[in-house]
Amino acid sequence: MALTDQSRPKESMSVQAAGGPSGSRPDGLVGSDAEKAAGLRRMKTLALSLLILMTIIFTVSFALQREYVWLEYVRAASEGGMVGALADWFAVTALFKYPMGLKIPHTAIIPNRKDAIGASLGDFVETNFLSETVVQEKLGSVGIAQKAGAWLTKPASAERIATEGSAAIRGAMKILKDDDVRDVIESMVRRHLVDPPWGPPVGRMAERIFHEGHHHQLVDLLMDTAADWTEHNHEVISSLVSDRSPLWVPTFVDGMVGDKVYTELNKFVHAVQNNPQHQVRLQLDKYLKDLAQDLQHDPAMIARADAIKEQILDDPRVRELAGRTWETIKSALLTAADDPDSELRIKFTAAIRDFGRRLVEDPELAGKVNAWISDAASYLVKTYRHEIASVITDTVERWDAVETSQKIELQVGKDLQFIRINGTVVGALAGLAIYAVASLIFR
Repeated sequence: MALTDQSRPKESMSVQAAGGPSGSRPDGLVGSDAEKAAGLRRMKTLALSLLILMTIIFTVSFALQREYVWLEYVRAASEGGMVGALADWFAVTALFKYPMGLKIPHTAIIPNRKDAIGASLGDFVETNFLSETVVQEKLGSVGIAQKAGAWLTKPASAERIATEGSAAIRGAMKILKDDDVRDVIESMVRRHLVDPPWGPPVGRMAERIFHEGHHHQLVDLLMDTAADWTEHNHEVISSLVSDRSPLWVPTFVDGMVGDKVYTELNKFVHAVQNNPQHQVRLQLDKYLKDLAQDLQHDPAMIARADAIKEQILDDPRVRELAGRTWETIKSALLTAADDPDSELRIKFTAAIRDFGRRLVEDPELAGKVNAWISDAASYLVKTYRHEIASVITDTVERWDAVETSQKIELQVGKDLQFIRINGTVVGALAGLAIYAVASLIFR
């Protein structure tokens, strides 16, 4: 069962063939694998040494037992030790390869049953570990939210997340192409703003506003402004009247008419201002409500609204809007990411610490977060448990049978050599006990 550099998986072998990492050994093993291989060799040497010792003792005691009767007990013990050592050597060797190259049935178990062992291991993990109950109980006992909150409250932790986030932003900005992002923004603006008709949604929004009377405040503001302007612009109104009167009309008549117009206009504006039920206000409400209905149901009005929309948001303007939007976002993000003292980064770091503090101090929030984590983990386990466990099965299937056997032997072979050692000791004690009992009975 000597180990070769085939005891590593294919991936490790390819690394070694390419030159290997620093500190590689001549036998191709590195790090802990080299230590395990050395320990396995020592245990094999010890087990073999015990077998040789038992053989030597058996030979000497068998040759001298007629002269020294007590050597019969030594011969029986060493004989049992040899039998135990050989039997356990066969058992351990049969796990990993054919003993002495003989293809005895039910030997070389691991190479021959590699795929079945991998499938069984995958099923075992899926059944006993990837269980909703097991995952929920484990997550419930850990208190992930509280531990994460305690970690986030540390200044160094929050700063680390902010730094990693900044690096991610810079990386994303390098990967994203400006033209592609502009195309995405433009398509979103077109799909959600330009292509849909404006009339019906604007009409529905206006109908709700007019029905609830929110526009009355705007009408009041307009009337207050009109009344104030009319009251303080007597000369402007009079001049408008005189400028439009015939040249043959005397000046004093223009003045009288201007004063009369100003007075009546002032009365009219104040009447509309002070009377919420004035006919003008009622007619304005009716007009606005009819307009809201027409925007929703009148094809001509809907077409007019779309014409206005197209005038406002024609193609060049949409493209320009998308470009300016992306440039603004990109510039702001890069500036904030590159400046450790930027307002965005400072606020982000403070928000992280505040969230962590709330997780620690607010049991209700921590409970919700733990419930979300548990539900998410349960969903993943329930939905993808077979795919997760299949990683074990698929990985074992890809391994070479001999390499798999040697890899497993490297991991557990040292402990298995104790079976050979124990077999030698137990066999010797059993042989001695059997011979002693037989001697007492038949002598």
